[in-house]
Amino acid sequence: MFLHRQQDNASPLFCLSRSEQSICQARASVMVYDDASKKWVPIKPGQQGFSRINIYHNTANNTFRVVGVKLQDQQVVINYSIVKGLKYNQATPTFHQWRDARQVYGLNFASKEEATTFSNAMLFALNVLSSPDSGGKDL
Repeated sequence: MFLHRQQDNASPLFCLSRSEQSICQARASVMVYDDASKKWVPIKPGQQGFSRINIYHNTANNTFRVVGVKLQDQQVVINYSIVKGLKYNQATPTFHQWRDARQVYGLNFASKEEATTFSNAMLFALNVLSSPDSGGKDL
């Protein structure tokens, strides 16, 4: 199955391959930390509100990624590859965050249950990626 989301101008394109499956789904607002203002802001200006957040597992190459699609207009707001060693922090029961070399990302979940669902999947992904003998084929 291939799913393409292409909006006009700068919207990212993402594809789901046959070997990629969702391991969780939750509703959350996708945020980034703005160093200049010292505040959390929507990942895309003017893009407030909830997105459907999935963690996809590619069983063929044992990779994971976070994909967020706005509920309102189906625009892709995040398509982030989860890498081995990523530091994931559950700051509050409904606000979780992680960072890379350029940015700090945050998810403000609609409920504690959805936050728990997402964090369980994220921790699973990080555990699989850090496992020395994980082939990912039998998950």
